[in-house]
Amino acid sequence: MRLFTSLATIQTMQRLQAYKFELRPKPGQATAFRRVAGCCRWVFNRALAEQKARHERDEKQLGYGDLCKELTALKREEETAFLGEAHSQPLQQALKDLGRAYTNFFAGRAAYPRFKKRGQRDSFRYPQPKPEHIDQANSRVFLPKIGWVRYRNSRAIEGAPKNLTVVLEAGRWYIAIQTERTVPDPLPDADTAVGIDLGVTRFATLSDGIVYAPLDSFRGLEKQLAWEQRKLARKKKFSRNWRKQKARITALHHRIANARKDYLHKVSTTISKNHAMVMIEDLKVSNMSASAKGSIAQPGKHVRAKAGLNKAILDQGWFTFRQMLDYKMGWNGGWLVAVNPRNTSRTCGACGHVASGNRTSQARFRCVACGFEENADLNAAQNILRAGHARFACSVPQGAESQAQGSKTH
Repeated sequence: MRLFTSLATIQTMQRLQAYKFELRPKPGQATAFRRVAGCCRWVFNRALAEQKARHERDEKQLGYGDLCKELTALKREEETAFLGEAHSQPLQQALKDLGRAYTNFFAGRAAYPRFKKRGQRDSFRYPQPKPEHIDQANSRVFLPKIGWVRYRNSRAIEGAPKNLTVVLEAGRWYIAIQTERTVPDPLPDADTAVGIDLGVTRFATLSDGIVYAPLDSFRGLEKQLAWEQRKLARKKKFSRNWRKQKARITALHHRIANARKDYLHKVSTTISKNHAMVMIEDLKVSNMSASAKGSIAQPGKHVRAKAGLNKAILDQGWFTFRQMLDYKMGWNGGWLVAVNPRNTSRTCGACGHVASGNRTSQARFRCVACGFEENADLNAAQNILRAGHARFACSVPQGAESQAQGSKTH
């Protein structure tokens, strides 16, 4: 979109942003949340079962419109009249979620859709909220067929609401409000470029020498988590005490994830504000963290050591960190360039010689050709910076620009 003034042409863009708050429901409202989430889960599972049955009979699958007609008919039946207690939008959204799951499956982006279980990611969404449904002055939000619900108002909500998602996490209800607003096309405040080498011993090493230590949120609470899990194993499954202990473990996992996300947000925000261009390795984290146990016919080697490395890699949150950098660089008018990670840690930053013997240890790099010595992570970050400059300047300037423009919509 472009807005014309008498002096200059101002470029603008549409910015999508999500705000997440903890809800403070009354006892009756919390029960209503569970009822609506249960209805959405029932609709999703029934539609999935019907689609699978039609596939087994070699019949054409039903489209979204046909599934909505069946949903309307189910509300009129006596046995399924409970569906009328939930608003139509969350129920229809459950059918859309199933359609998206099938689309991702056929596109190779996800596994085949699975039936939802009670207590696992209970949630529901209103895809068409009204602006007057959010009362920021009184810290409350209106949910159709539930009423006004208070929330912990930690910051102002900007933009027009696009959808509201209510989700249960570790025994607490949260609401995610996605908004859209028109903002001027941003220009970066900084004019520098930096390369980032991600690791386990050092979470992130920048080419300018700045180092971010790993948080290791899981490792810090691993012993406590193991202790709580052993207590769970000694209790009778599905008993009252078993459910209480299960809730403690869930809350502990939630605490670990929140600490990790908070750290990644702080680091990614600092980097995106201080640099106009960021070069990062295009790491395939799922392949790097794959199990090494192999099979019975061909058992793997160093399985325990690889399992420990996998745990450390996943504890860092590299993929989430890259996602955060992607949209934050776009918000600040910068670019994120992903480069091939091959030989970035084996290449000499002084003469360019590539050899596996260049890296004498985890921390030290010494070139076998010219004798150049440097910290191994810093040398790799500088190689990533050079590779990113080459890729951006020679091969994908348009692709990188489009990537930045796309990231501005997150």
